[in-house]
Amino acid sequence: MTVPAEPTGPAVPATAPHTPGALPRALVLLLGIAAAVIVVVGIRATAWLVGPVFLALIIVIAAYPVQRWLRDRGWPGWAATLALALVINAGLLALILVVLVSVGQLYTVLPQYSAQFDALLASVEHTLAGLGIGQAQLRAATQSFSLSSLVGAVGGVVSGVSGVLTVIVLVLALLLFFIADARSFDKRLDSIAGERPQVVRALESFATGTRSYLVVTTVFGFIVAVLDGIALQLMGIPLAVLWAILAFITNYIPNIGFVFGLVPPALLALLIGGWQLLVAVVVVYCVLNVVIQSFIQPRFVGNSVGLSATVTFVMLLFWAWVIGPLGALLAIPLTLLVKALLVDVDGRAAWADALLRTDAEERPRPTPEPPGAGDATGPQQAPS
Repeated sequence: MTVPAEPTGPAVPATAPHTPGALPRALVLLLGIAAAVIVVVGIRATAWLVGPVFLALIIVIAAYPVQRWLRDRGWPGWAATLALALVINAGLLALILVVLVSVGQLYTVLPQYSAQFDALLASVEHTLAGLGIGQAQLRAATQSFSLSSLVGAVGGVVSGVSGVLTVIVLVLALLLFFIADARSFDKRLDSIAGERPQVVRALESFATGTRSYLVVTTVFGFIVAVLDGIALQLMGIPLAVLWAILAFITNYIPNIGFVFGLVPPALLALLIGGWQLLVAVVVVYCVLNVVIQSFIQPRFVGNSVGLSATVTFVMLLFWAWVIGPLGALLAIPLTLLVKALLVDVDGRAAWADALLRTDAEERPRPTPEPPGAGDATGPQQAPS
């Protein structure tokens, strides 16, 4: 028996088997990008609805364990739902009332500092004139910048309450429906767990990550708000409660939120006590907010949601552009939802998960599911 000789010609590189009818990878990528652009344009066009709907959804996700805890304690389903709805709506209305009252107080307080504002503006003009800037340029630069214009802007916020109330009513109505539907959400997930277990795992991961993020952010936001309010009260800054609430709300904006909460009290400090008090307010905010929000909190937020700092910042800019102010506040939950729907549901997307996470080795790499696994129409395992 003769052994056939091995071929001596050049080796032919092995190629992956081609699936009949499959599209080229580049074309699939381009089609995916085109579909993503269409979806983003649609979200921007309906931002007035998407923002309130997602805000109500996040609130219900955060409060859902309370409803489940009440049912486990023997409360009827309708009683647990009603109690949760009353608590959530009362809390939101109380927060909104405090903000509106504080903004109204700001509208009445600002005109009291018109003399200080004019003196400060004159001092700035004198300093700039000493640097060689002409009077015409100074007049053009300061003509549109006055305390009356600032008071008018605050008045516009107060007069625009009707539009804000429309959004609030929409959110409160959505909360009632979401809370009522939350009673049967576990059963709905169980009904699809047999056919789509990866979808259930992704949604549960999204809900768990969102709750962890909200708990961490709320705790640190409360700490920052209390410390900022006490510091502003000790320095004699008016409306310290309003600025503390603003610091609490802006804490939900990742990375740069404290800057938005710093500007109003810093301007008031400049009008009341000059540059010295302004520097004092900025230093206090930087020590408290930068240390807590930029060094301590991101470690807990990163561990709870598993998103890197770069991804968080880019998504903040993206969602603020797509949805507006609500997009900035809900940037991380929105990103977690997109990640759950596009990455976590597919075991083959582990490479994308590694790029998004804080640490690529933070969790074991999932094994890709074979074609048809988890599909109702796919091949079934024979009974043993």
